[in-house]
Amino acid sequence: MSKILFVMTGADHWTLADGTQHPTGYWAEEAVAPYEAFKAAGHEIEVATPGGVVPTVDKGSLAAEVNGGQENADRIAGVLASATELQNPVRLEDVRLDDYAAVFYPGGHGPMEDLAVDETSGRLLTLALESGKPLGVVCHAPAALLAATKDDGSNAFAGRRIAAFTNAEETQAGFADKAKWLLQDRLTEAGVQVDESEPWAPHVIVDGNLVTGQNPASSAPLAVELLKKLG
Repeated sequence: MSKILFVMTGADHWTLADGTQHPTGYWAEEAVAPYEAFKAAGHEIEVATPGGVVPTVDKGSLAAEVNGGQENADRIAGVLASATELQNPVRLEDVRLDDYAAVFYPGGHGPMEDLAVDETSGRLLTLALESGKPLGVVCHAPAALLAATKDDGSNAFAGRRIAAFTNAEETQAGFADKAKWLLQDRLTEAGVQVDESEPWAPHVIVDGNLVTGQNPASSAPLAVELLKKLG
């Protein structure tokens, strides 16, 4: 049995271009689908957040319409309520990569607020990439890659192919014209190659030890690919 680190946002809001705070956090499906897959495979999970704060779930991600109906929405909420790891996170600042077999970053708009500028997370991502350990990042969580800068100022993930939440999806979600910046644009500016697929359809990219997913629907297939790498 291996231990897998979930690095999660500590933010409960996303500051929009006009200064208003949009309530958010992590997206439920993106945490639950991999959580269930990893636990079913016999792995242990530890959650880390900046400062060790208990992560906030985006209330919108618990709605029936984004979970295929009320029954599944209730099931996902139940998993989150029973997942003791989520209630007892460690401080991201205290994490040692050597203690884990793999690292996974679920999304939601929260990472756009904190992990995008979190140097501790950026260093961890850089180390994880260089270590060859399986590293999974989904949806808005690739915002965290923006903080993974080398000594020369370049991005550690420049030249890598990834999937991430697209401008088209942000537009359809109603936030593209409200955001301070768009994830796909920033990643592209940093030299990361964003491989765009159809909005909302599962899309996973494997580039070496890096496994990324475009949107919530990509979280379950991403977990499958990470488990393959864990053997």
